[in-house]
Amino acid sequence: MIRDPRDDAELLALVRRYVTPERRYLKLSGSLLRMQSPEYDRFIRDLCKDAGLITPNEIAKLLEGGWRERRTAAWLVAVSRRTEYREGLGQLLLTSEVCCVGLAYSVALASFGTARDADLLAAYLDRYLCRPDLAYDQAIVMGALQFIDLNLGGGHADRFREPGGLWQQWLQDAPHMQSDSDPTPSNLGLIRRLCACVDECATAR
Repeated sequence: MIRDPRDDAELLALVRRYVTPERRYLKLSGSLLRMQSPEYDRFIRDLCKDAGLITPNEIAKLLEGGWRERRTAAWLVAVSRRTEYREGLGQLLLTSEVCCVGLAYSVALASFGTARDADLLAAYLDRYLCRPDLAYDQAIVMGALQFIDLNLGGGHADRFREPGGLWQQWLQDAPHMQSDSDPTPSNLGLIRRLCACVDECATAR
């Protein structure tokens, strides 16, 4: 069940503490890459600080909320390197209960960068590349999986991208993807740059 902060005083307090200051939840996306100093420096500093302060119970509570709460929680998990949330984030990505969070889950898993993170991303692709009618986060997740492959090796994305494979079929059948270009390079670049932001925060902590 997705909790609404308006009906949950504890969650509302966490939203006011971690999610909405300076509209953080909106900036934890590709827009983060368009920020300039000194705004960017202040934003990263505050994100690092909160990643160190937030408790496990608070993270769990935010992950029960809507897309704003979950996006913020996933970033705080990534920045604080709390790999114990790996399985939970993978499950949230797989169920895709709410929109606008897939990128945050993907960045967190890609920043952890292990074979298990690759498995969780691949499980998502196994489910949703078979659903061209669902415009979810297939392209973003593919970018995250390839990012892990580049750093770890193992070729986890290869079976999806072989000729006639699920990736090619999805590109052909998904009505919102009617294009001659493969979106993977741009999404891989996005994941790489956002993971660099995560690394910058983690190093600064």
